[in-house]
Amino acid sequence: MEGSPVLISTSVNGAGRELRVEPHESLLALLRDRLGLAGSKNACEQGECGSCSVWLDDEVVCACLVPALQADGRSVRTVESVGEPSHLHRVQEALLDAGAVQCGFCTPGIVVVLTDLLERRPHPTDEEIRTALAGNLCRCTGYQKLVAAAHLAEGAA
Repeated sequence: MEGSPVLISTSVNGAGRELRVEPHESLLALLRDRLGLAGSKNACEQGECGSCSVWLDDEVVCACLVPALQADGRSVRTVESVGEPSHLHRVQEALLDAGAVQCGFCTPGIVVVLTDLLERRPHPTDEEIRTALAGNLCRCTGYQKLVAAAHLAEGAA
């Protein structure tokens, strides 16, 4: 028995939303499939890759692991809230400038994690950057360019 949809009230990227969600629905499914916010990627569905990273009440979480019901009364921010196509955020600019964007599948989660890190720790060490990125899998960059991008973004603050 799956249960009946439940009405939740949440804020997504600053906009208040009332939505009926299924008890089994993940926050990632809600964001991508129902709200059209496709920036967060659906990759491992096990919280191992970081491609679906979002903020839930200012804490970075893997949206694939969070039941959508847990967004009730809370604030959700996605990668779509970081910068704009006409004016990229300093982390997005730095990733491009450092050559740290290749296939791009992991990039949204990395943007969220690095943005969060630099908001909390404006001048992180290499070790702090690598620790922050530990939950984000990237098969293309080798991570050194990601560390370099974080330092570039730090200097742009």
